[in-house]
Amino acid sequence: MDAAEQVHLQFLAALDRGTLRRRSNLGLAEAGLAPDRAAALVHSQMLSRQLDRLSRKLQARGEGFYTIGSSGHEGNAALAEALRTDDIAFLHYRDAAFQIHRAGRVAGETPAWDMLLSFTASADDPISGGRHKVLGSKRLMIPPQTSTIASHLPKAVGAAFSIGIARRMGWTDTVLAQDGVVLCSFGDASANHSTAVGALNTAAWAAYQNTPMPIVFLCEDNGIGISTRTPPGWIEANWQNRAGLRYIDCDGSDLIDSWRAAKEAVDFARRQRKPVFLHMKTVRLYGHAGNDVQGTYLSKEHIRADEARDPLLASAALLIEEGVMTAAELRAQYDAIEATLARQVELAIKRPKLPDAAAVMASIVPPKREGVARPLASVEARAALFADDAAAMEKPQHMAKLLSWALADLLLQYPNAVVCGEDVGPKGGVYAVTQKLHQRFGSARVINTLLDEQAILGLAIGAAHNGLLPLPEVQFLAYVHNAEDQIRGEAATLSFFSDGQFTNPMVLRIAGLPYQKGFGGHFHNDNSLAVFRDIPGVVLAVPSCGRDAVAMLRECVRLAHEEQRVVVFVEPIALYMTRDLHAEGDGLWTSLYQPPGEPGSAIGFGEIGQWGQGTDLAIVTYGNGVYLSRQAEKLLAEQGVAARIIDLRWLGPVNDEAVLAACAPCRNVLVVDECRITGSHSEALLALFAERMNDRPVARLTATDSFIPLARAATHTLPSRDMIVTKGLAMVRGETVLG
Repeated sequence: MDAAEQVHLQFLAALDRGTLRRRSNLGLAEAGLAPDRAAALVHSQMLSRQLDRLSRKLQARGEGFYTIGSSGHEGNAALAEALRTDDIAFLHYRDAAFQIHRAGRVAGETPAWDMLLSFTASADDPISGGRHKVLGSKRLMIPPQTSTIASHLPKAVGAAFSIGIARRMGWTDTVLAQDGVVLCSFGDASANHSTAVGALNTAAWAAYQNTPMPIVFLCEDNGIGISTRTPPGWIEANWQNRAGLRYIDCDGSDLIDSWRAAKEAVDFARRQRKPVFLHMKTVRLYGHAGNDVQGTYLSKEHIRADEARDPLLASAALLIEEGVMTAAELRAQYDAIEATLARQVELAIKRPKLPDAAAVMASIVPPKREGVARPLASVEARAALFADDAAAMEKPQHMAKLLSWALADLLLQYPNAVVCGEDVGPKGGVYAVTQKLHQRFGSARVINTLLDEQAILGLAIGAAHNGLLPLPEVQFLAYVHNAEDQIRGEAATLSFFSDGQFTNPMVLRIAGLPYQKGFGGHFHNDNSLAVFRDIPGVVLAVPSCGRDAVAMLRECVRLAHEEQRVVVFVEPIALYMTRDLHAEGDGLWTSLYQPPGEPGSAIGFGEIGQWGQGTDLAIVTYGNGVYLSRQAEKLLAEQGVAARIIDLRWLGPVNDEAVLAACAPCRNVLVVDECRITGSHSEALLALFAERMNDRPVARLTATDSFIPLARAATHTLPSRDMIVTKGLAMVRGETVLG
C-alpha cells in the first residue's frame, strides 16, 4: 500500500476504535495553551496532512510536480503559534503546517487554495507565480526557499543581526520590528552542511560577544537525510553545550511538548536577544520526496515504529482526553478537509500556467521601487566628512584612494547603507579601500565580520531583507567560491521564485583579477569571472581606472537602491595603486575625485567606454585589459595603426548593441580578455561578432587555462602589452591570426 494511504488509514482506524494515546501527561492548562488554540493547531496539522496526500495523488495524475511532504513534521505548527505573524520565517521544506497555522492567524488568508495553486504550478500561485512548488508568503513574512539543504541559514543570521544593527544606526524604516525574532528551520541532515555549521557558528560567535542575535534555529530531527541515517544522539552531542547558544529540546510528535519548547525558545530569543537551538525530534512518515520509497533502505520495523509516532495520533488524543473535541468531531473535520480539497484541486488544475519564456523570466530582474528618490548629502555634511582629506582631494589619486572616498560619500548619502567584510574596519582593508570608514561611521555601519564568506554574504542578504542597503566585501576573487551559492542559490533567485515580491538588493565588492607579480599566487590572483556569467539577473561591473570606478560604484549602488538589483563589483587589484600609464611619473592613470552630481561624473548602467577614434583596429576589453591596450595603442600608432579601445565596463550583461556600434567603423576587431580562454567573456564576444558582424576579421587574446603562479612568473600565462601589439599588427596586415 502507498505509504500515505497507510498512515491515513491508521489515523482513521485509531479515531474509530478509540485507541489514541497522548504522549505526555502535561495538560493544556499547565502548558498555558487555550483549548481553542489547541484545536486550531490540530486543524492546521490535519490540513497539512491532507494536502500531503493530495499532492502525491496530483503527481500520479501528472498534474502535480516535485512533492516533498510535511507528514510527521506537523509539530512545527507550534512555532507558528508562539511567534508573532510579523516575525520573519525562513522555513524548511517540511513546514507546511507552520505556514498553514500562521495563515490562520491573519485575516483573509487562504492557505489551502494557495498551496494547491503551487502544487499545480499555476501562474496564479501567489508566491512563485507558477515557477516552483515552494512555501512562502509576502503577507505572512515567509520568504520562499527553493532548496533548504542549509543555504538559507546564513541569511537568517544576517536578518537577525540586522535588527540590532538598524537600531544602533538609528534607522527606523525597517521591515522587521525592533523586538522581532527570526525563525530558521532545517533538518538534522542539513545540520551537517557547511552553511549550517558556519551560520550557527556565526550566531554563537556574535552572541558570545553580546551582539544581539534574536534567532530561533529549529532543527527538525527525523533521524534521516534522504536514505542516510543520522547517528543517534548526534544533534544534541553537537549543539547541546555550544557557547553562546541556548539549547532546548522537545518531542515534535507531542503537541504540548512542542508548544512548551516553542514558547520557551521564542520568549528567550525575544527577551534576551540571543540565539536558540530548538531541537525538535520528529518522524518522516513517507519517503524523502516524490516517489522515494523508504522500504528500499529502511526495515519494516523501523517504518512501523515511525508510524506509531505520527503526531496526528497524539494531537487527536490530547483534544479528546482534554474534552476539547470528540473522536467523531475530529473525524468529521478531517473528512471535511479532504472533501473541500478534492473540490478545490479540480479548480486549481484548470488555472492558467506560465504561457511562454517571457512570462517565466518576468521576475528574474526585480521590480523597480516606485517613488524612490536618490538621497543627497548636503555640502556642509560633505565638507565635514572630508575635512582632513581636503588637500589630497585637490590632487589626482589612484583607484584605491578614489574608491575609499566614494564609499565614504555613499555611506553619507545613503543612511541605510552598511559596509561589511573581513578587515574592513579599523584596518581599512588589505588595500586601504575602506580606510577611515570605521572611524567616520562607526562599527554599526562598517562591520568587521568573522572569516567566513558565507557569513558575509548571508549577513548582506539578511540585512537587505530588513531594508538595509548592504555593501559587502569579499577580500579576494578566489574566496568567493567559498560562498558562490549564496549569490546564485539565494540572492539572485529570490525575486524569480517570489514573483518579485521579495528582493535582497546589494552591491558585492570583490578585489580580484590578475597581474599582481609579487603577492599571493592563485588564491589572490584569480582570473576567472565565470562563476558570475551564467547567473540570471546579476549585474557584473568591472572598472578599469579610478574615475570609472567611482562613477560605476555609484551607479551600482543606485541600481541596488532604486532597482533592487544584486550587483557584483570587481575591482582590479593590480590597478588599485597604479598611477602611470606609459612612463614613470606621467600620472596618466590617476584622476581627480569628482563629487556626486558633478557634471560628467556619471556612468550609466550598460554605458561602454571608448578611447581613440581609429578605424584600423577595435580592441574590445575590460579591467586590466584596458590599461594594457592603452599602452599598446601608443605602440600601434607608431607602426601606423589607428586603433580604438572599447571598455566594456559592464560584463553582466554586456551591452551588445553598444559594442557592435562602437566596432562598426573598424576593419578588424581584437578581443583582449584577461580571464582564462575557457569560460571567459571572450567566448560570448566572439559568438556575438560571428553572428552579428561576420564581415571582418575577429580574433581574441586571452589568458591560458592555467592557475597563476607567484613572483615573476605571475604574468607568463596572461595577455601583455606586447602580445596585443603583435596580434593587432598581424590582423591589420592581413596575416593569419588564430583565435
